[in-house]
Amino acid sequence: MGSHIFEVHFIQAMGLESWWYSLQHFMNQGGQVLWWLAAVVVLCWLLVIERILYLAFTYPKHKQQWLAKWQARDDQTSWYAHALRDGWLSEARIALNQNLNLIKVLVAICPMLGLLGTVTGMISVFDVMATQGSSQPRLMASGISLATLPTMAGMVAALAGMFVHARLSKACHLRELKLEKLLRSQ
Repeated sequence: MGSHIFEVHFIQAMGLESWWYSLQHFMNQGGQVLWWLAAVVVLCWLLVIERILYLAFTYPKHKQQWLAKWQARDDQTSWYAHALRDGWLSEARIALNQNLNLIKVLVAICPMLGLLGTVTGMISVFDVMATQGSSQPRLMASGISLATLPTMAGMVAALAGMFVHARLSKACHLRELKLEKLLRSQ
């Protein structure tokens, strides 16, 4: 009870009351599947933010370390030097592509969860039709809402996720190529 009161006061203090209730209303109209979809989307975007922060702050430091190590070497032409450079390039490739496949899987899950919402909503419509008859459109409307909202949300989440994943993949690939070019030109 105390935490609910705190939540209500926090939401009111932040001026987010109407936004929060609109979100809750939308989520409740979409049913349980929409909550699962929201969890997948939140996880996906947390991973996207992690990748953006890595590319912006951590990777440049790693890149400078690899370049400094390479430039500090007296021997850059031996087999051992090339093997060491290739090892650093592999490390960079692994670090750059970390979590990209997981993001891709989460994006692919979004439309599937939307379709699951469609199926559960239609089951609800057919259940109403079986028990109440097909002459009560109001009762069927909630089931149709249950069917369409998760589908729409899953498709929107998947489209946004596909765009962001493609951009991240390209950014990582370009950084990898640039590092390889820098290490090979020294």
